[in-house]
Amino acid sequence: MIIAMALFWPLSASADAALPDPVSFVTRLELGDVRQAEDWLDAGLPPDYLGSRIGSGLMIGAWEGKLELMRLFISRGADINLVNANGETALVLAAWRGNLAAVKWLIERGARINTPARQWSALHYAVFAGHEAVADYLLEQGADINALSTNGSSVLMLAVYEGRQQLARKLLEKGADRSPKNDWGDGALEWAMRGNHLNIARMLTNPEEFNIAVSQPREKWGEAQRSLSMSDELQALITMREILVERKLSTASIDKRIAAERMRIVRSQLDAQTPAVRAVTLEITASRQQPKKQSARIVSGSGGKAPASPAKGKAKAAGKVSPAKK
Repeated sequence: MIIAMALFWPLSASADAALPDPVSFVTRLELGDVRQAEDWLDAGLPPDYLGSRIGSGLMIGAWEGKLELMRLFISRGADINLVNANGETALVLAAWRGNLAAVKWLIERGARINTPARQWSALHYAVFAGHEAVADYLLEQGADINALSTNGSSVLMLAVYEGRQQLARKLLEKGADRSPKNDWGDGALEWAMRGNHLNIARMLTNPEEFNIAVSQPREKWGEAQRSLSMSDELQALITMREILVERKLSTASIDKRIAAERMRIVRSQLDAQTPAVRAVTLEITASRQQPKKQSARIVSGSGGKAPASPAKGKAKAAGKVSPAKK
């Protein structure tokens, strides 16, 4: 018995030592190291092991467009519809990077095209990043053209946000609903005007509505957020792209990385925003000649601070008395 335990223990320790940490897992798989992935799986690594970023081995393969890596993890039992910490599946990640071959491969093997209600979908990501071929294929396969994200933004709104006129036109031609507004009251028209995408605004409205929209002061629509969408990583990617352009080298790969980083930033901004709270005013009308005859109504308007929580204190109402008519 003691000899058997002594023989078994080194083997077990060796197997454990062969398994990766979350960082090395992602680093090696992003490089497409299928042999290393196979060794880890043989040593007992769960097929749905999650790395420090992106997610599982299948997700990393979809993100990088590495079909061989995807085949390996699926053959070992990986969940094709597993979601990472951001609620993204392998299909969503493949669509985000514009990896059409990976998108087709996943759908052919049963990947869910549509997400539950109020979640970011593969179509949201493909449209935002401007991957028209991927968006077309997803729509052909039954993607919900009117899917809403966690904050209530529609697929059409994402096309408008990025000023993607051709994609916006295509979505409208295929019947996209132009009326949804997200949790803080913004819709496709608001984003078109805010971003000064007048050609798209014209597509979203009839001539009368468009004329009314453009006659409004710019302040009405607010500041375009995409000018604020920057991170250290995005700045580094843009700098790298400029170097590639100067050297007359292909920018296709880095353009995908730039689009992906922009989507990450925009999603974090949209998910972090708080819907605008409407200020509430209690308007009371009374007459000196008829003191017992009074009326009251609640008037709401945008802006202002949120009223105190009922659990913490009473909400304040501003009393406004209209002068009586003589």
